[in-house]
Amino acid sequence: MKRWGSVAGALLVVCLSSCRVGPNYSRPDVPKAPAYRGADNAAVSGGTSLADEKWWDLFKDAELQTLIRTALKQNFDLRVAASRVEQARQQVTITRSNQFPTVGVGPQVSGVKSPAIPGVFGGYSYIADALNLTVSWNPDFWGRYRRATESARATLRATEWGRRSIIASLVEEVATDYLQLREYDYELDIEKRSLESRQESLKLTRTLEKGGATSMVDVRQAEQLVEEAAELIPQTEQAIQQEENAISLLLGQNPGSIPRGLAITEQASLEEVPAGLPSELLERRPDIQEAEQNLVAANAQIGVARAQLFPQISLTGTGGVESIGLGNLFSWGARAWNYSGTATQPLFNAGSLRANVRLSEAQKEQAVLTYQQDIETAFEQVSNALIANRKLRDYRGHQEALTEATRDSSRLAQIRYKGGVTSYLEVLTNETNFLTAEIALARAKLAERLALVQLYNALGGGWQQ
Repeated sequence: MKRWGSVAGALLVVCLSSCRVGPNYSRPDVPKAPAYRGADNAAVSGGTSLADEKWWDLFKDAELQTLIRTALKQNFDLRVAASRVEQARQQVTITRSNQFPTVGVGPQVSGVKSPAIPGVFGGYSYIADALNLTVSWNPDFWGRYRRATESARATLRATEWGRRSIIASLVEEVATDYLQLREYDYELDIEKRSLESRQESLKLTRTLEKGGATSMVDVRQAEQLVEEAAELIPQTEQAIQQEENAISLLLGQNPGSIPRGLAITEQASLEEVPAGLPSELLERRPDIQEAEQNLVAANAQIGVARAQLFPQISLTGTGGVESIGLGNLFSWGARAWNYSGTATQPLFNAGSLRANVRLSEAQKEQAVLTYQQDIETAFEQVSNALIANRKLRDYRGHQEALTEATRDSSRLAQIRYKGGVTSYLEVLTNETNFLTAEIALARAKLAERLALVQLYNALGGGWQQ
């Protein structure tokens, strides 16, 4: 009967240990867009997506590729994220260890000396030695520790997805800053060419004024054009150096110059961008995956909170040898053992345990809303990037036509002025319009390429290594 009682008790422990209170995770219903707003037919035909491209296949500039690789090795935010992943991994081990018994072994030595009391008893002294093995275990009857481990593992996965999200953002930031830098270089080249042209025009105007063919007003207007072009150069040079500093920070380096590769006009630009299927966005975007794993962790914490409402059982046992003097320590008669088991059922805690359950449920609801909001935000970002990619392409085309028209107007105004048909005011107006249009065209080309970078990131590309 004793043996069968032990077997029954063991079976009871196994059965109860398989029980886990709290809800099992299931992905909540999320609104799914049938198609991206702003996508043309080519963008949604088939399941291919721009995000399936590796970043080094999208960005053909060798110098940009080198910068991104350096950033992925040295960027401080990414290194901090890797440290957080390692912390989460160790936290899983710590949390999971609660499911198993704790075992300790160690010797014990104690000495006693008591003086004699005349007529009552004689004095005595001894040294006792012991070597004990102690085992303590809190059986996970209600799944508290298993739910906690489930939550810790989900947190680890969320942290890993968070690191991937930082990778994607880092690739986008480096590409964005580099393209901005190359656009500033392009602007600087325009401004220097414009300054040289206006300085030549000023020389001609002064010559004409000395010959009496024009007035000092034209000279002053020509000088105005020169100064307007000259004042732009230090502003652009300042922007270039500050942009280089920003890239250096992303690379985890001290501020310094940045090597150049392809010109802004030679950087990646696609007429038709495959966006892929909206249903794939949930699996591809690292920030959405991170939000879902945070939801899984919050869901598991409900089980942890509910398990605390049930009896908490603790088992402790000690076995070993004890004797007076080392000579008899390992003899058969020196063996000693004891064990104990306790079960504690919470009776009164002023509602704190049930409040803890409601708190964990509310935290899960917050995680659900965050997850759903992240999905809606992702769809918005993709749609905005698709619209920007198409509309900025159209804008760049119109800006090219406008720049060509202002270039021709400026050329004709110079011819008319040299022929004495018009005043220098016409030249001033057309030169100003031409420079403004050239810079606007440079910025339009930048915006078109930045829209592609933003769309690539919005679709969930850039983190795949």
